[in-house]
Amino acid sequence: MRFDRLVAVLLLLQRREQVTAAEVSRELDVSERTARRDLEALAMAGVPVYSVRGRGGGWRLVGGARTDLSGLTASEARALFLAVGPASGASPAMKAALRKLVHALPKPFQMEAEAAASSLVVDPQRWGASRIEPRPPRFLDELQDAVIRGVQVSLGYVDGKGVETRRTVHPLGIVAKGPVWYLVSNTETGRRVFRIDRVSSADPTENPVQRPGDFDLAESWNEIAEEVDRKRTPLEVSAVCTPEGIGVLRMALGDRLDVGGPTTDGRVAVVIRGPNEYILAGELSGLVEWVDVTAPPGVRDRMASIGNALVERYGRPRTGGGLHSS
Repeated sequence: MRFDRLVAVLLLLQRREQVTAAEVSRELDVSERTARRDLEALAMAGVPVYSVRGRGGGWRLVGGARTDLSGLTASEARALFLAVGPASGASPAMKAALRKLVHALPKPFQMEAEAAASSLVVDPQRWGASRIEPRPPRFLDELQDAVIRGVQVSLGYVDGKGVETRRTVHPLGIVAKGPVWYLVSNTETGRRVFRIDRVSSADPTENPVQRPGDFDLAESWNEIAEEVDRKRTPLEVSAVCTPEGIGVLRMALGDRLDVGGPTTDGRVAVVIRGPNEYILAGELSGLVEWVDVTAPPGVRDRMASIGNALVERYGRPRTGGGLHSS
């Protein structure tokens, strides 16, 4: 709920000339310590808010500054409302916060924006798949709060083998990959990625995060994702494919297919990645109408064995084994 609270604090500052942490605490039903941290977080995020010390002091917006939503174009307003509509994957807190912002739009934009919110429904479930909706992991809010405040976290973590460890990490950002959430952090052994659903405890400290000056979360995640893909599909197969078969390969292999240039016989050079020879041979055996594997020899040998087994089982007329009526 922190994002929702920060928006509420900002709107409170705009309604009043000055607020105290105690007033924010009463308005939002949080502790004064939490209210003070939220006010400090706004300042750290670049909102022109400052504190006035002493008797009669409090927090104010510089020069009575306000969040100016009137600069939004009609298309930007519609996009903002799409972010809080039924098609959105945003959390309830995010949706509530965005709606508060959108309600401050100029009247001419509000009707189109509200229509946009109900114009699109996305059903992520495939036909026949379970309707169980994945829940956000337990410590997601605490870790997101630590990223925003820039503080280190004492992290309990259970690895894929069930071994639990504890370490102090420097949270740099959070990424959602499909239904799975990850924490990107710096540690004593370098940059690490933790599945948040495997976090067993998350205790923020007061020590600041050591954040690289050139760190970019999106760029860092791209590098991490590429490394994970390489580890999951370390084997590369060289092949040639007929031009009409390229579309079939794209559907069957997705981003594990790299398409090269034309060959001298009019076919297309391709590189296909996979976890091992056995799985790749099985996949490519069903694509021999379009694909001719050139390397490595191990994949060709396995494909030949699969072909011989298919001929042995299905290449001869079946005798017996039919149904008999009494």
